[in-house]
Amino acid sequence: ISWTPLLVLGYLFYLLLGAMVFQLLEKQAETHFRDQFQLEKLKFLQNYTCLDRQALEQFVQVLMEAWEKGVNPEGNSTNPSNWDFSNSFFFAGTVVTTIGYGNLSPSTVAGQIFCVFYALFGVPLNLAFLNQLGKALNAHLLTLERWVQKPGRAQVQLAIFLTTGTLLFLVFPPLVFSYVEGWSYGEGFYFTFITLSTIGFGDYVVGTNPNKHYIPVYRSLTAIWIVFGLAWLALVFNVGADLMERYLQLKWHKSDLSLAQGDTTKLEDEPEQPRIHIPS
Repeated sequence: ISWTPLLVLGYLFYLLLGAMVFQLLEKQAETHFRDQFQLEKLKFLQNYTCLDRQALEQFVQVLMEAWEKGVNPEGNSTNPSNWDFSNSFFFAGTVVTTIGYGNLSPSTVAGQIFCVFYALFGVPLNLAFLNQLGKALNAHLLTLERWVQKPGRAQVQLAIFLTTGTLLFLVFPPLVFSYVEGWSYGEGFYFTFITLSTIGFGDYVVGTNPNKHYIPVYRSLTAIWIVFGLAWLALVFNVGADLMERYLQLKWHKSDLSLAQGDTTKLEDEPEQPRIHIPS
């Protein structure tokens, strides 16, 4: 596969480009937030002189450990449990889909061991399910192609597929999340794409605000939406990867053909050398 080095170089270049852009956009903001946080701690110590810096740092450590265990420091002990059935169903979905937000994880040894074996069998099961769901979507696309009896019907069916999926999985869900969670539309769209692409940073997670009252099946319905959205976006990514691969192959083969044609032209332009006949 002669175009593989070109793909490797392009992949490494894309990573380097992303690193430079993220550093340019985020490093200064991080420095500002870090300085602001240190300033707030100094103000807190000045207002409460009974505390020293060590006691404040210990309290901050307690808050960090609580957050790592899935306990929101905001609110009080009456906050809804992170491990009721709806939230547990949502967590199980994030495990088998490999999203892994990181805001919640098993804290008991038994839970951690079960999570390992649950993912060991659940991830392949999820891949098989998504593969079958993708085949069903492909069959639906073929049905659309039969319906559209016009020139360029492949472009029409692809446009219908992309438009419908975009509306169902990327455009309308942020409106719901903005209404329920109090996010802006941009934040809702960011959460939607980061979730369906299985990146799952965990900076935005539905159903975690202690000041809001959610319906019991809210996170369960979100988990079902995630599964079908994963299948659609995975199919889109596969189509994009296939088109990119074909484009790179086409470019590479065209360059090979041009080089070959150039060599042929060069050989044709060269004068024919006299042949010497050696009698036997």
